[in-house]
Amino acid sequence: MNDGSAPNTAPSAAPARAGRFAPSPTGPLHLGSLVAALASRLDALAHGGRWLVRIEDLDHERCSDEATGSILHTLDALGFAHDGPVVVQSTRNAEYQAAFDHLLGAGSVYPCACSRREIADSLANADEGDRAVAAGVYPGTCRAGLAPGRAARAWRVRVGDTVIRWRDRCRGERIESLAAEAGDFIIRRADGYWAYQLAVVVDDHLQGITDVVRGDDLLGSTARQIHLLQLLGWPIPRYLHLPVVRGPDGHKLSKQTGARAVDDNDPVGELNRALVHLGFDAIVARDPAAWWPQAVDAWQGELPALRNPCARRAAPPVAAADDGSRR
Repeated sequence: MNDGSAPNTAPSAAPARAGRFAPSPTGPLHLGSLVAALASRLDALAHGGRWLVRIEDLDHERCSDEATGSILHTLDALGFAHDGPVVVQSTRNAEYQAAFDHLLGAGSVYPCACSRREIADSLANADEGDRAVAAGVYPGTCRAGLAPGRAARAWRVRVGDTVIRWRDRCRGERIESLAAEAGDFIIRRADGYWAYQLAVVVDDHLQGITDVVRGDDLLGSTARQIHLLQLLGWPIPRYLHLPVVRGPDGHKLSKQTGARAVDDNDPVGELNRALVHLGFDAIVARDPAAWWPQAVDAWQGELPALRNPCARRAAPPVAAADDGSRR
């Protein structure tokens, strides 16, 4: 039973700086994910911090142990030494439950009986000029309680009139009205699994993450995550969202769009491909052990002058693999 106090969990003692790479094991590592891994590790090492690895396997239908093993093997082949054990989300139900219980005790979450079809119908009948309706956000049907005879399908977080102000190291100051742009969002899904937004917040806190470095495809999730951090009374990390790798068609590189797997047999070549995408020059080195110190030096030298790597030149699109089999 929850007494309204903060979850009985706390991060272990950690240095002032800690970053992480948190892939979803839906297939082998590709260039898009490699860029995120490289940027997060370089940023951590350049500031004398720790770098951690977490496997985000909440999507049980798409994730596999085989893909997890492949990703970890590739990281090892490319010299991505990590600090501490690899954290696996599917083993952390108790940690997520503790955070949920705190939110429930504080009245910050409520059950929702709406199906996707019902939400779509509600939005279709709403005022077309409403900003929230235009964004397709949840209309709050169950916010005041479930209708008689309806059972909970999912659990949502109340956002009220919360406005989140935060600073991205790449894009500068950001302001987001959660009611207009996100709405009351799900933290426990209809299938019983924990939603990404809650899991990532809990894991980042318990791992002592101070700096989240990831692709800008997750920029839209940040305000919701900050809202959860504030509700839980936890520190807010610094954020750096980098331009994602895109294919010739302009879409984000993924296994679905034919991204080829990173070649474990060409570690320096693959590391340089990721480094060039970040706007740096390729490094001449015989192996990853010789490559990494030079890359860290390059990142350290760049940040004081530019404050972030987003000011560098953009890399050209990456050609997709011809078999269309990898994300």
